[in-house]
Amino acid sequence: MNETEKPAEQGDNPVFDGEIGILARRRIEAGIIAPIYEEMRERLGEEMAQSILDQAIRKAAIAAGQSFAAKTPGGTSLRSFQELQALWTQDDALVIEVVKATDTEFDYNVHRCRYAETYREMGLGKIGHLLSCNRDGVFCTGYDPRITLERTQTIMGGATHCNFRYTLQQEPKVG
Repeated sequence: MNETEKPAEQGDNPVFDGEIGILARRRIEAGIIAPIYEEMRERLGEEMAQSILDQAIRKAAIAAGQSFAAKTPGGTSLRSFQELQALWTQDDALVIEVVKATDTEFDYNVHRCRYAETYREMGLGKIGHLLSCNRDGVFCTGYDPRITLERTQTIMGGATHCNFRYTLQQEPKVG
């Protein structure tokens, strides 16, 4: 798939039942989180507020991954994980270029990220990485502990593109 191709249709996949696109979900969540974060920042300071937000969102991402896994017919795999991409790209949220998509590797680059754009428009660019980017590595672990993510750069962090490199390990990663 290249940046002009659309992701696979959601069709009758029970994993997608009742799900809205992730961009719409993140915008709603950010609107709720923003005033809570500001209050924490004022009372506890920037570092503590970001730490609390980071931990809470990571825990929520793991739980979300586990929820998607529980709805996946036949169990999880890197292929079933790849199918979830349709939720993240819905509403033209991401312009991606898939580099490799096999049973054990799923590599792609994001060339446009409307998540980053949305957070910046909402005045939340300083915590956008906490609201979105930091979820990615732990979401996949919640979905299937054998899936790991290596990413060295993000658009949110100022890079020209994000480089996602998912790998399915034989055994779950320890630690």
